[in-house]
Amino acid sequence: MKLQKILFALLILSSAMVFAQEEAPLSEEEQAAALAKATQNPLAAMYSLPFQNNTTFGFEPNNTSQNVLNIQPVIPVSLSDGINLINRVIIPIITQPQSIDDPSSSTTGLGDISYTAWFSPSKASKLIWGAGPALQIPTGSDPDDFGSHEFGVGPSVVALTMIDKWVAGVVVNNIWTFGDVEENKFLFQYFVNYNLPNAVYVVSAPIMTSNWNAPDGEQWIVPFGGGIGKVFKLGNQPINVNAQGYYNAVKPTGWGEWQMRIQVQLLFPKKAKK
Repeated sequence: MKLQKILFALLILSSAMVFAQEEAPLSEEEQAAALAKATQNPLAAMYSLPFQNNTTFGFEPNNTSQNVLNIQPVIPVSLSDGINLINRVIIPIITQPQSIDDPSSSTTGLGDISYTAWFSPSKASKLIWGAGPALQIPTGSDPDDFGSHEFGVGPSVVALTMIDKWVAGVVVNNIWTFGDVEENKFLFQYFVNYNLPNAVYVVSAPIMTSNWNAPDGEQWIVPFGGGIGKVFKLGNQPINVNAQGYYNAVKPTGWGEWQMRIQVQLLFPKKAKK
């Protein structure tokens, strides 16, 4: 009888320990580290609002610059227990030189908006992936300066993996336009992140593009480089910031040689259920 009581007490104690382990909240440092990894996953089921500013320097012939501010809301939707739909919109605000004769002049306007819808398995696995359509929406302020004013569509695929402190993957899409201006545009982005203590990370995420309709030797922009970022809280608002620099090793004639990317991303993670 005593043995039964002892075994019963041990069973209750072990169950309580397991329950306590499962319910133990993450420390602030662990929460920040997990959030940093989530920001590096394009398929994370987390609302976010990135403001990504890209400046390209050294356009010929007057050594001018182009600036593109991308406003990129990410809206995840749970379609079922097994499938998420990750909606990503990119709204570009473009500032570029207005006149070759007057390099100090510039003009600013809205470019063509792009929308990507990735269908992705919601269950965690070693390989995280998503696929779906990519659309170009003709919203450019002026077709000569801020887009082609043509509707476009094509496929988009993203795949990544997380191994210990590493997050690495690729994003690929190709868009064809239909109308007076026929475009055939390809995008390939690889991203490699290494996470350090205190939610700091180093990153390389160059965006390679090709205009297949351009003449040979003028199609590709291929940058190399990287940067550093950190996730922190401003009051109760989690924020991800990073700064990156890239050299355009391959580029069309007259295109700028250097790129600088600065991003501020507002994060809206799901609150833990009590």
